[in-house]
Amino acid sequence: MRVLSAAVVAALLPALPYDALAAAGTAYYVDSKTGDDGAAGTSAATAWKSLARVNAADLKPGDTVNIRRGSRFKGSLTLTASGTAARPIVVRPYGTGTLAKISGMRADCVVIRGSHLRVSGLWASRCRWAGFLVFGDHNELSAVAADHNVAGVHITASGSHNTIRDSVLNDNDRMSVNDAGGDNDSGAFGVLLNGDDNLVAGNVITGSYAKSADYGADGAAVEIFNGDRNLIIHNTARDNETFTELGARKGRTATGNVLAFNVVSSALGRGSFLVTRGPRHPVGPVRGTIAVHNTVSLPARKTIGWSCHDGCSPSILKLRNNVIAVGGEAGWEDGQGADEDGSVYLGRTNHFKLGPNSVVADPKFVSRTDLRLRPGSRAIGRGLRLGPEWFGGRMITQDAAGESVGGAPDAGAYQR
Repeated sequence: MRVLSAAVVAALLPALPYDALAAAGTAYYVDSKTGDDGAAGTSAATAWKSLARVNAADLKPGDTVNIRRGSRFKGSLTLTASGTAARPIVVRPYGTGTLAKISGMRADCVVIRGSHLRVSGLWASRCRWAGFLVFGDHNELSAVAADHNVAGVHITASGSHNTIRDSVLNDNDRMSVNDAGGDNDSGAFGVLLNGDDNLVAGNVITGSYAKSADYGADGAAVEIFNGDRNLIIHNTARDNETFTELGARKGRTATGNVLAFNVVSSALGRGSFLVTRGPRHPVGPVRGTIAVHNTVSLPARKTIGWSCHDGCSPSILKLRNNVIAVGGEAGWEDGQGADEDGSVYLGRTNHFKLGPNSVVADPKFVSRTDLRLRPGSRAIGRGLRLGPEWFGGRMITQDAAGESVGGAPDAGAYQR
């Protein structure tokens, strides 16, 4: 699978208006190369050397922790303090070079226990379990990178109203459980969501794929387990075993999650876009999942567009305005079946009832790597007009490339 170099990761991550996030608090500085833990830490010239000094600092709303690019740390950055909506605590990079890298198999690399923190410009690699582990609420991860973890980012059950945006989550390819029998292998998550009302937007997620004793391979760009009302939008996903798999422990829910305007492709020999479950499954039912305006290209034969099994029904899955081209099964349903319409499908087989405005046809992508539509595509103008109820109550007006969504929309993540 493709491995992104540090230079490529840095190029993909956007420059952010960090100064706008800070609000007249104390500024601290950390530099692993020239810093000194005995220094004041309040200027670049008196920077601390270790994350331990940050972990012990009495951070207040409006404070800023500036971490020098090119720094390297072993261990964990643990943020327990909380900011406020008006005065968040900000962790951001300064200087030039690659992102500051945190690694070490003895601990999760960045642990956020507080709320209203804005963390950007860090690289979490080969950590104990998660690159970024979030327990709090109303936090934001932006322009971060994570690789070779069990989970690049893990939002725990207590984590709500958090945002993961504009980040690169590459080759999080390790399993948490990988043993023969038991139907219990899991791991290789770009993002794992156990909490509610989180936003995953504008990220590049690649290589969430690992060998599995139970399944042959496992992994997901965005795994949702026991999480409600999460919005997964405008992400680019490549070479993941699955884009999204949903489940809930009995007595818990994973209700009302929305996938919109995501671009999903893979050169792997197997894979899927969406897997969800009805009430007969051990981790079902997963109710109210909505998938709208996604574009999917999985050309290998051992692939499936979407699967809604063990008691599928419209209350389990609704699909609108997608373009799904696979080398295997375009979609699979049982029971009453999903509520599907306004889409274009291409596959060797399909096992679902097409909606009245859906068709089986070649979507005519520009190329194998450019999934925009060529003239003459039957996806052009095929989409149905969708209100905010299809997007978790928000009105989404831009496609995957930032173009406006018109009144007669095209199917898929790209509008002409």
